Parts: sequence; structure tokens; C-alpha cells
Amino acid sequence: MKRVLVTGAGGQLGRSLQEITPHYDQLEFLFLEKAELDITDQGAVRKTFRDFSPDYCVNCAAYTHVDQAEQTPEPAYAINVKGVENLTRVCQETDTTLLHISTDYVFDGRKKEGYRPEDRPNPINVYGKTKLEGERIIQQHLQKFFIIRTSWLYSRKYGPNFYLTILEKAKKGERLSVTDTQIGCPTDAANLARHILELIRTGNKDFGISHFTDGEVMSWYGFAEQIIREQGLSDQVYLDKGGNYVTFARRPENSILIIE
Repeated sequence: MKRVLVTGAGGQLGRSLQEITPHYDQLEFLFLEKAELDITDQGAVRKTFRDFSPDYCVNCAAYTHVDQAEQTPEPAYAINVKGVENLTRVCQETDTTLLHISTDYVFDGRKKEGYRPEDRPNPINVYGKTKLEGERIIQQHLQKFFIIRTSWLYSRKYGPNFYLTILEKAKKGERLSVTDTQIGCPTDAANLARHILELIRTGNKDFGISHFTDGEVMSWYGFAEQIIREQGLSDQVYLDKGGNYVTFARRPENSILIIE
């Protein structure tokens, strides 16, 4: 029986993974939230690996507060770089396969068409830079790894995320103004969770960097429109295009990830 350690298990992806574990009874899981395993603590990481002896580590732990990272970058570097380095080194020592979740924000968004895994990254904010550093550490030290870049991750059950925020505001009858100047591919955390566990279940050895999304290209406005329509709230909500909007961190205008 393969043993699977999941870090950052309290987030929407970690919780989505936990939900489908009954379908993978050939795998043994250990789900650890940040309070149970701080990946920035190398001693704690090493002890966890020694006690559980995982065959696979799925790293869902990440600092994702994009705007806050611009103002106080230290936590982003601690988790997205130092934490990933700790996991990488222990995976190297124990011959554990690492599955690491990365982001569309490693790209600058200037490309007109979608981004392929081999395209040159060029992050334009601190969050993207820290995620790219984490990717490079993994590539430098491991041979058995999957770096899975995803975009616009959401869950219909576990928040916070764009989907649930729009739904909450819509149910309250709030007027919604959402930008249509950024395009990308929303990704249901439940679909990504299944993809990850299928890589493990099948013993896939196609290591390296890959992209995973739900494959449908839209703007944030289009995504909001889809959420409202899906929930049958179209007649109750006024949704308009907010055009460009100001955020503390720069964000890529094109976040389309091509799946190969």
C-alpha cells in the first residue's frame, strides 16, 4: 500500500483531496494542516517523514495572499521557498516522490495565446516570484517530482475563493462589478484532486512540469456570470463589467495554461 502525505491539508485543495479518499482505498493517507506540520520547520518535516515513511508527498501548503506578499514578502518566501526547500531535501533523502502545486502567476501574462509548460516564466509579483523559486529548487534537487501549475482554483464547498465570494454576494442581492480584462481557466479543486490521486494510483512516472485546469477560457466577469447562472440567480443579480481594477500587486492579464 502506497503512503501519501498531504501538507497544507486545511485548504480547499487539501479538503477536496480528503473528500475523495474513500475511492482510493489502496492508498494510505496522512493529512496535516499547518498547525500540525509547519513546512518551514525542517526538523518537524524530517520527523514527520521518519514517522510516516511516505512514498508520495503532495504539497498543498502555500502562501497565496498575493497583495499582502507585496507589502510583507517574508511569509511568502518562508513558505513558498524555504518550506519547499525543506520538503525537497527530505524527499531527496527518503526517495519520496513530490507532487507540488504551482501557479499561472509564474508568467507575466503578456503572451497573446496560452502558456505551455516549457514557456519561459517571468513573474510580475512577489507571490509569483516565490512560487517560481520553489519550482526551481525542486528541479535542482529532485528527479522524482511533479510540478503541477494550475489557475483560478476554486471549490464549491471550501473557501475562501472567488466562486463562494460571488455566490455569497449574489444571494444578498449585491450589485457586482467584475473585471473582464483578465482571462484564464477556472479550475475546480475537486477535479485537480482527482488528477493528483490518479497520478499516484497509476504509478505515473512522467515526471516534470505540467499544467492542469478545467480547460475553459473566460474572464473573471465570464466566470462570475457562469456562477450566477449555475445557481439560478441571473434574474436576481445585477452584474456589470468593471473593466480594469486596481490591486496592490500586478497580475497577469493572460493566465491561460495549455494542458499537454
